[in-house]
Amino acid sequence: MKSLGLLPSRGLAYASHMSRQRCGWRVLPNGVALALGLSLVPHAQAAEPVDVELVLAVDVSLSMGFAELEIQRSGYAAALTDERVLRAIADGVHGRIAIAYFEWAGTTTHRVVVPWTIVATKEDAERVAEQLASTPPASARRTSISSALEFGSDLFAESPFNGLKRVIDVSGDGPNNQGAPVDITRDAVIRQGITINGLPLMTNGGMASVYDVADLDQYYNDCVIGGPGAFMIPVNDWSQFPEAVRRKLVMELAGYDPEAETGKLPIVLAQARAKYDCLIGEKLWRDRQWMWDQR
Repeated sequence: MKSLGLLPSRGLAYASHMSRQRCGWRVLPNGVALALGLSLVPHAQAAEPVDVELVLAVDVSLSMGFAELEIQRSGYAAALTDERVLRAIADGVHGRIAIAYFEWAGTTTHRVVVPWTIVATKEDAERVAEQLASTPPASARRTSISSALEFGSDLFAESPFNGLKRVIDVSGDGPNNQGAPVDITRDAVIRQGITINGLPLMTNGGMASVYDVADLDQYYNDCVIGGPGAFMIPVNDWSQFPEAVRRKLVMELAGYDPEAETGKLPIVLAQARAKYDCLIGEKLWRDRQWMWDQR
């Protein structure tokens, strides 16, 4: 058989050309081909506008007992259905928010309890409260605030909504002791235009306290929260938790605290960072790993 006398690449191109001729194909100009291709792709739905996309990231590490886990669930359910929170939602530009609620512990524990959902009315809020009550919470080992922040930021990529602002609302009762350094992760999340607010739970005692820091609020200020308007509400007793959640939600939705003068559970705006050791949790874990694994 005689060779066609073509270089391999040209031979492939020639064969492809002949194949298209036999099949009746026509080579279309680039613009026409692009238009034809786009016409065959279903139109993507535009993201629904909301005032806030809010991720609620809730700590369920082993340092918390079942009663404390239930207080967290019921506290968020009560806050979301509170008239003051619903009024703050209604007063927004769009009159609706989108929320997602997940529970976290170590680097591999992230359980979405409430996937992205709209809250615009009391009925919407009550449905979320029902979801929070439908399954019991479960604790898990270790404490990785950094992976919780990463998981929370990933949830925004999956959100079908377009918020005027995006917020991760993280609660926890101890410092990061697993995963990436929390301050480095915090800075990366902030660069995405996400604000991180905090609810440091300074409520521990006994055996679990060996992994804690006494000034968890300062740790949260220096190592966890950040972004435009970032703030935290330190909680010193579990009895304060429901009210802290409610005030935090109102602040996040309304942009101000109508009860700022009451003197109860002060809202602390993010301040200039001190030189807190953001690896303190990892060091405590390393130095005390011979003890019972409480986180």
